[in-house]
Amino acid sequence: MVLFLVIIVIIIGLLLWKWLDIRSTDELTNMLKLVSSGNGQHVLSNAFQVDEKSKRHGGELVASVLKAHDVEEIFVLCGGHISPILVAAEKLGIKIVDTRHEVTAVFAADAVARLRQSIGVAAVTAGPGLTNTITAVKNAQMAESPLLLIGGAAPTLLKGRGALQDIDQMVLFRPLCKYVARVERLRDIVPTVREAIKAAKSGCPGPVFVEFPVDVLYPYELVVKEIGFNPNAKGFIQKALNFYLRCHVSRQFSSAWLPQPITPLPTSIPMPKSEQIQEIVQLVKSAKRPVLLIGSQATLPPVKPADLVKAVEALGCPVFLGGMARGLLGKDHPLQMRQVRRDALKDADLTILAGTVCDFRLSYGRTLSKKSKIVALNRNYSQLTKNEKAFWNSNVSIQADVATSLVQVANALGSDHSKPTDWVKTLREKDDEKEAANAKKIEQKMSNGFLNPLNFLKTLDQSLPDDAILVADGGDFVGSAAYIVRPRGPLQWLDPGAFGTLGVGGGFALGAKTVYPKRPVYIIWGDGSCGYSLMEYDTFARHKLPVIGIVGNDACWTQIAREQVPMFQSSVAVDLARTRYDNVAKSLGSWGETIDETNAESARKVLDEALAVCRSGQQSALVNVLIGKTDFREGSISV
Repeated sequence: MVLFLVIIVIIIGLLLWKWLDIRSTDELTNMLKLVSSGNGQHVLSNAFQVDEKSKRHGGELVASVLKAHDVEEIFVLCGGHISPILVAAEKLGIKIVDTRHEVTAVFAADAVARLRQSIGVAAVTAGPGLTNTITAVKNAQMAESPLLLIGGAAPTLLKGRGALQDIDQMVLFRPLCKYVARVERLRDIVPTVREAIKAAKSGCPGPVFVEFPVDVLYPYELVVKEIGFNPNAKGFIQKALNFYLRCHVSRQFSSAWLPQPITPLPTSIPMPKSEQIQEIVQLVKSAKRPVLLIGSQATLPPVKPADLVKAVEALGCPVFLGGMARGLLGKDHPLQMRQVRRDALKDADLTILAGTVCDFRLSYGRTLSKKSKIVALNRNYSQLTKNEKAFWNSNVSIQADVATSLVQVANALGSDHSKPTDWVKTLREKDDEKEAANAKKIEQKMSNGFLNPLNFLKTLDQSLPDDAILVADGGDFVGSAAYIVRPRGPLQWLDPGAFGTLGVGGGFALGAKTVYPKRPVYIIWGDGSCGYSLMEYDTFARHKLPVIGIVGNDACWTQIAREQVPMFQSSVAVDLARTRYDNVAKSLGSWGETIDETNAESARKVLDEALAVCRSGQQSALVNVLIGKTDFREGSISV
């Protein structure tokens, strides 16, 4: 027993020596005397600089940093672990938008990050609250969206002891995030959140995760009450345990309210070197058939979309746009091609991959001509070199900001640059031929009594106002929409990106409408994908953020059925029903209508009414379109 007591004294002595920066044996002896007497609360408070009477809490520190970083909203699903953050943020004027599923909160933060070209923020509770976000966080990682995920956690002393919703959250998010951190002292909150936001926005952007145990977010008095002191401690061991707990909570709150800088830390973005720009300039000058492929990364700051457009026009190359770059050149720009990318790449003598990656979307690089010079621009080295040497080889490869590189190339070319007008004209003629062929399919009548989806999508395109933001969430119907429905300007198209995630619709629309409350936001849904987030119509109604949903309802997971049925002669698990999704929206406080063969001629009128309802600011709208099947996308990859 004596040996045990000696060990306890040594352990407590070492902790005190470390935590209180004790540097003499006399100081240590005095502290140990306090342990044996069961006293020392106020001595510890003074030593750790703890304000015992303060009603402030860690949530205020989190909120103050977010406010200083111009965060305007946090998307959440509530939980006791994170309540102090939400309350403090609301008091500072940060809008709290609560959703019906945690994955929606992260998708919404992702959309905000893209549209504001800044940081998006989501906060969820511990355990299942965080595990529900994993798909959206991975999607943000692959889409290169800078977002901060804030997660609650069990109290620090109960970590690994079976507390409610206590799991190892850090191990889940390390592979998904650029930066992960667990905060265990209040004075570490501010620097940790600042560092996390810096990491999210620097280099190649991406998600970051900060974990907050519940006892670093609530006020001192409440944490002390809940920590488990024995009010009737007798004997050295019980008193020592009380003293240890007192040391622990005092250390947590040590110097919590001393002033700290909360403003943004400088971010780091890779920039091209002048000699690299000159290499590209020489290739552009000598090219007769250049092709420019622009991906999502080109829309990242610091270059504004309008400046990027000027650079593209100065280059004069035929352009193919993908991801967030869709809409960059407006609806009908003469340089933009849509239908003949494979032909253009086959004949090109210079191919510029401006944020476009040689993954499945370019057949891993196999669609690039072996005779073409290739320039690759990307902030991410892994994406820059993906499948290189296996299926393609670059002549110039630059790890740098895409838009900055293009702007510098355009400036270096100068006004006397000879643009490849004949090549543009050739591709334009081929593109127009493909458009004409598609037009014939658009006008075909369906034999099964349902609407031709291509014809309806043409009607939708014609009905879109110029300020519309489009959210793409689906497989076959959305794949067709990508050919027919045209975003009107930069940052007016949101799709999941390379991960191919279904279920982004409700969250992306919520984020877009939060950023642009006066603009119409359309979700283009397949009937399969709408099931993931249709419940968010309740969120749209509660927060008065009306959106317009368009459901292409063919009662099938058609993207999969196109291959599964002919290959295996089975429709197992791909059949759905002609569900009245508009009635679901109505039950959640929205306007809804179905378009079928009986009112097909009124499709434009229904779409205009849906827009009017949304413009009024009173209700969301959902248009349930009963469509048939076409062979428009036969052979498209669905896996």
